[in-house]
Amino acid sequence: MTRSTGTSTWLDLDTHDLAAASAFYAGLFGWTFEDTGEQFGHYQIIRKDGALVGGAMDVSGMTCPDGDPLPPSWDVYLAVDDLDARLAAATEHGATVIVQPMDIGESGRMAAVLDATGANIAFWEAKDLDGYEFTGKPGSPVWFELMTHRFDEASAFYTAVVDANLVAMGDPTDDSMRYATNGPGDSASWGLCDASGIMPAEATGWRIYFGVESSDAAVERIRELGGSLLDGPVDSPFGRIATVADPEGATFQICAMSEAVAEG
Repeated sequence: MTRSTGTSTWLDLDTHDLAAASAFYAGLFGWTFEDTGEQFGHYQIIRKDGALVGGAMDVSGMTCPDGDPLPPSWDVYLAVDDLDARLAAATEHGATVIVQPMDIGESGRMAAVLDATGANIAFWEAKDLDGYEFTGKPGSPVWFELMTHRFDEASAFYTAVVDANLVAMGDPTDDSMRYATNGPGDSASWGLCDASGIMPAEATGWRIYFGVESSDAAVERIRELGGSLLDGPVDSPFGRIATVADPEGATFQICAMSEAVAEG
């Protein structure tokens, strides 16, 4: 394991139409998809210009813990050093296991939980596969964050379970907008945002930002490919950002870092 516990390290797409999803993301980001074969349920490995991005799988027929069909979504994985120990810590601190630990060939081991706030998060104990490649280029993941109405509970959970080093951004005494990053400055791997008053509780959870050259051009392309714009684009010091959905409704964020606007 070369990535420290708590670092965002993998991501994958749950979809009900793998062929259609592959066509959408190939058309948007130029991704390629590699079938891992029947042994691994035809899980797809995603690459951008040869660099490892993540995975995708058909979840048709699979159900959530409450019995409802598993919805199309993007899932985030955090690196752990000892899956069994970290999973035990997660349950001790209020998590519910939704995917029991399993070996993924020689690549590593994974499990998934609903954290203490009800957000879905997966853990990855690496063997041969550390995770996606941190290129920072368009078509690659550039940021991860948890939006929550239960900021203090989430802070306590991830600190206890995956050794999160949460560093407050801005004025830590300003409760109107609380945001923390896992690690300071350029070493940060993901963020935690108090979404109270920003979005309804049912819209909160982990989300992924993918880099694009131009936010407006990407939104236009998303619409051409059958996806939709949900919010934005908006300017920020980190890039021009929009929240979008693929044709099946799996949501994600796009960020044109070259279009960043300095705070006035």
